[in-house]
Amino acid sequence: MSLRADIEVRRDEFALGAELTVAPGRVLAVLGPNGAGKSTLLSALSGLLTPDRGRIELGGHVWLDTERRVRVPTHRRGVGLLAQNALLFPYLTALENVAFGPRASGLGKAEARRTAAHWLSEVDAAELADRKPGQLSGGQAQRVALARALAADPKLLLLDEPLAALDIDAAPAMRGLLHRVLRRQQRPTVLVTHDVLDAVVLADELVVLLDGRIVEAGPTRQVLSRPREAFTARIAGLNLLPGVAADGGLELVGGTTASVAMEPGSGAAGGAEGQDGAAVALHGRVAEPLEAGEPAAAVFAPSAVAVHRDRPHGSPRNTIPVRLTGLEPRGDVVRVRGAVRDCPLAADVTPAAVADLSLVPGDEVWFVVKAAEVAIHPVSGGSSGA
Repeated sequence: MSLRADIEVRRDEFALGAELTVAPGRVLAVLGPNGAGKSTLLSALSGLLTPDRGRIELGGHVWLDTERRVRVPTHRRGVGLLAQNALLFPYLTALENVAFGPRASGLGKAEARRTAAHWLSEVDAAELADRKPGQLSGGQAQRVALARALAADPKLLLLDEPLAALDIDAAPAMRGLLHRVLRRQQRPTVLVTHDVLDAVVLADELVVLLDGRIVEAGPTRQVLSRPREAFTARIAGLNLLPGVAADGGLELVGGTTASVAMEPGSGAAGGAEGQDGAAVALHGRVAEPLEAGEPAAAVFAPSAVAVHRDRPHGSPRNTIPVRLTGLEPRGDVVRVRGAVRDCPLAADVTPAAVADLSLVPGDEVWFVVKAAEVAIHPVSGGSSGA
């Protein structure tokens, strides 16, 4: 049974407009910053909030149709929810917590307990059956909460930041468990998260929600590898330089120009140097032809960038003048942050390179990246630097 939703919600100055489809057995991740409308979307799907306009249906059963004044209440929708806090009944054991849903749906006590025991085993929590919530760690409680959500045999599963409250040790284990469990079930699932790793590991499809509207949608890896919005590039850990195609090149925000080829899969030479109003030569792979005036962006990974004090001459690589804004340790590399005009950029270099170059915020340096590492593609209007 597929989930189909097309809704609009208006609350004071905020408006949410979202259209989505989730097939049986598929997981749709919703990514977005705080205030984007993720929780509002889940509330509308679950029935806790009534949209101002729209329609929601699951497998042909209409849950909401504002034109026909149809609204199925939450308790009749068959929605399972796993939130960031387990929200277990404190005076019931884990087994009794999981059996609560089946009992509420009409199963006898013995059958409900058998169902609960099955789902506790499915989430690797059978040994926790007799413990009460106060005796469980955060990760253990979340496993029990997942078993409780699944034991009720929901038609739709909603995961609301399910790993956000877990510590650095418990989160990976729970993420792996969710991956295994979700791959074995045939109901549609909607996952709200701020963590791109959750989306990569758990989701088949991804939508990016910004200011109440879906700005990107598609298969998870496709969206993250070819971001069309600065927010998406940022969460994917990529650099994104936006602009418009013009005169055989890409005119970046702020008047800087990057010369690129207008033939699919090729690059072009050209461009000049300079920080203020001058051109920056950016060559890259163009996935599809660009027309003059069409919004476009150059995307490349921080790991593909080298940092130089002086501009390399005679190099076939792209050279970008950058003013440094910060340095951040990230494991065995240092994330060097800078900006060209108003577009933030990042490079990952070794601590030794930082020391050799004596890099400090405020320095003017050159970011250098191979053309083969740069992808140029159309973007949605209004994109800004990552």
